[in-house]
Amino acid sequence: MASRCSVLEEELSCPVCCDIYKDPVVLECSHSFCKDCLEKSWQEKVYQECPVCRRISFAMHPPLNLALRNTCEAFLQQRSQGAAGKDQQAEELCNLHGEKLKLFCFDDKAPVCVICQTSETHENHQVRPAKEATRKNKEEIETMLKTLQRKLKVFTRVKETWEEIAEHIKNQQQNTERQIKEQFEKLHQFLKDEETARIAELREEEEHKSDTMKEKIEKMTQEISSLSGTIRAIERELGAEDVSFLQNYKDIKERSQVRVKDPEEVSGALINVAKHLGNLKYRVWEKMLDVVQYTPVVLDPNTAHPKFVMSEDMTSMRFSYETQQLPENPERFNRWVCVLGSEGFSSGEHSWDVHVGEADFWRLGVVKKSVKRKGDVPDTPAEGVWSVLLFHRNYEAVTSPPTLLTVVKKPQKIRVQLDWDKGQLSFSDLSHNTPLYTFKHRFTEKVFPLFISIDPTVPLQICSMKVFVSKS
Repeated sequence: MASRCSVLEEELSCPVCCDIYKDPVVLECSHSFCKDCLEKSWQEKVYQECPVCRRISFAMHPPLNLALRNTCEAFLQQRSQGAAGKDQQAEELCNLHGEKLKLFCFDDKAPVCVICQTSETHENHQVRPAKEATRKNKEEIETMLKTLQRKLKVFTRVKETWEEIAEHIKNQQQNTERQIKEQFEKLHQFLKDEETARIAELREEEEHKSDTMKEKIEKMTQEISSLSGTIRAIERELGAEDVSFLQNYKDIKERSQVRVKDPEEVSGALINVAKHLGNLKYRVWEKMLDVVQYTPVVLDPNTAHPKFVMSEDMTSMRFSYETQQLPENPERFNRWVCVLGSEGFSSGEHSWDVHVGEADFWRLGVVKKSVKRKGDVPDTPAEGVWSVLLFHRNYEAVTSPPTLLTVVKKPQKIRVQLDWDKGQLSFSDLSHNTPLYTFKHRFTEKVFPLFISIDPTVPLQICSMKVFVSKS
């Protein structure tokens, strides 16, 4: 059988490439060749001749040998199927005993034949029929596959989140850069205005003092001219004859009397350079404090719930029914409609005022750094949240159970005071100067200011502080 296949394969092989014919064409001399082989052969020849018998062919495009092509295709398909059958048969037979692999050894994780089962190699091994083992192993693999699929979903979600974060980073950079430029433009404009004002003041002083000196110089010129005339007249009288001089002596003596006062010294005539340049930078900075605001707490937009809208200076916030497209980063709250302060405190005394106005709901306080931020957030001191709130006209300190607060007049401004070292967090109504509630707790980790509001009409505003300069 192998010999017949070998002879057939030889008959179906191209004389040029010695491989099975591909698109065979036939010449007038009845010899066949692969189409590409014949064309390449003719490219190297002066005449189109048969590569086997050297007979000249006059056919520019020899016809396809359809019968031979079909035979070659059938041979190649049969050979491929035969090889696959042999491989499959070789796989299904035991290499040691030549028997079919009808069993599976769970200890060795390999298929075995009935002879292998009784051999010393698989003694006391767990051996089951191949069909049963296939079902059990497939169930195991399917379970593992589901785990991989779940992990793939997790990885895909994380990748999508990271892509959102990457895009958000670009937007943050652009928006922040724009705001930085706007803030510096305001500072530049302030400095330009201050420069213009101070130069104008300098020029005004120069003009005033120049005019004063001009008046004094003109008056002095007149005095000099008058004295010069008197001196010339006296000099002429001194040159006259004796009798004439003596006759005019009385008048000459009278004219020679010095009645003009000596020029006064002009003090303060120069520009007060020290006034204009002395501590110039400091005085400009001191004046700048009137237009520069300082807010003790600034909001952190990376922690804000997507329904929380903040002002560009990050000191005001309000609730919005529209959900912003924000990345699901670990710092952000996704259930609590809240935002944290950008700076945490782990020591010292700190205070900030919040204008709550006529808002119907607000909640203020501090949370520990490790507070849960995803899903339902715990909200009692035992869980790391210390706060007071207004809800349905009730004022409460969020304890367990809640502590109702007595409030006579509705507060407009709430002061939050934290003494981390002493373990005190106090709330007071700054509008009426009355205390509301004080938490006492020994803090052990950094805490951050907390702000919550679900009133879309009234924003919460962190109040700025007046900055003073002291000299020492």
